[in-house]
Amino acid sequence: MKAEIVTIGDEILIGQIVDTNSVFIAQELTKIGISVHQITSIQDEREHILKTIEGAMLRADIVIMTGGLGPTKDDITKKCLCEFFDDELELNKDVLKHIKELFDKYIETPFSDLNRDQALLPKKATVLHNEYGTAAGMWFEKDGKVVISLPGVPFEMKELITREVVPRLMQNFSREYIIYKTVVTYGVGESEIARRIEDWENNLPEGIKLAYLPNLGKVRLRLTAKGDNEQNLRNAIENQITSLHEFIGDIISGYEEDEPLEVAIGRLLAQNSWKLSTAESCTGGRLATKFSKAPGSSASFSGSVVCYATPSKTELLGVSEKLIEEKSVVSAEVAQAMAKGAREKFHTEFSIATTGNAGPTKGDSDAEVGTVFIAIATPQKVFSEEFNFGNHREKVIGKAVNKAMKMLQEAIFEYRENLEQK
Repeated sequence: MKAEIVTIGDEILIGQIVDTNSVFIAQELTKIGISVHQITSIQDEREHILKTIEGAMLRADIVIMTGGLGPTKDDITKKCLCEFFDDELELNKDVLKHIKELFDKYIETPFSDLNRDQALLPKKATVLHNEYGTAAGMWFEKDGKVVISLPGVPFEMKELITREVVPRLMQNFSREYIIYKTVVTYGVGESEIARRIEDWENNLPEGIKLAYLPNLGKVRLRLTAKGDNEQNLRNAIENQITSLHEFIGDIISGYEEDEPLEVAIGRLLAQNSWKLSTAESCTGGRLATKFSKAPGSSASFSGSVVCYATPSKTELLGVSEKLIEEKSVVSAEVAQAMAKGAREKFHTEFSIATTGNAGPTKGDSDAEVGTVFIAIATPQKVFSEEFNFGNHREKVIGKAVNKAMKMLQEAIFEYRENLEQK
């Protein structure tokens, strides 16, 4: 069973927005055993849309389109669908009522004919109710294949995929199971991992695929299996992961489908009634964003100080001016003083501090671009490590964030083990 995803909009093609819709749709289709054959982004242009639909229906059983359903003249997806399916628009009273209710409750601008026209929908389409917006989804069937058109607004699209599209696809199509699990490793590069697991990889059973997904200090290893028996596939993957631990168990930190590392750390802290704070210089609040993003994160994350300029480290965290002068703002000593300061300021059991030169210039320190010191403070000790993460700013920051989380996780485990041994 193959699917194709089509995103419509010039704003994607000129780089004004990032296409996150395709990522979400692909993930949801994979969960129910539908393989995504191709992802395409196209202009809001009649001939381009028509040719893309035609080609997609030749290649795939299911075509899911997002975008081009707004009230303005450049949104022509509905008209193109009518032309392709030899259909015509008619006023859908239920959709019109819903749009008016949205305007009455939430929208301050006057209801206009353009808004009313969003209730004009193809006669042959099954209408998919959009609870959160004015553009309804549409479901077309032809020659045993399905074309689905959804609004491009991400939260509207996600709700329609979850509530309308996935249940209908599961009901209408028989599918193979696609089971995958992603092992997350830290601290060793892709080529070294490949060397260490060469024998294991060469002996993978037929039907199980391995993919390497390197990213800023961590490498994800995704195992994928397809077949008719879900439990057999899950057992086969789990057996291979058990075997994989014999080769690289020392660098495996978890599994992506279970929960991201920052969520696992937050859960571990909350279970023990411990709190975390951060003091960030070169990472500029990225760690705080990670730890505060998940719902319920206030149970484990107290706060952060982004002390980017050198004076703020003294003013906000109490780092000694003399220490900075003697050791440099990018140093192990300053990183540790920052971690201590954050832990004391927020009254937390654990804290992370980062200071470094992310580039492209050296800033207030003579340390080489890419140099980062990461410090961890726990109830028992404060320690730091020095790294050089290269000469690309985003790469340096991303690697620093990932490494800091891994260091923190290990420090929490160590502290917990020490408590248990007492």
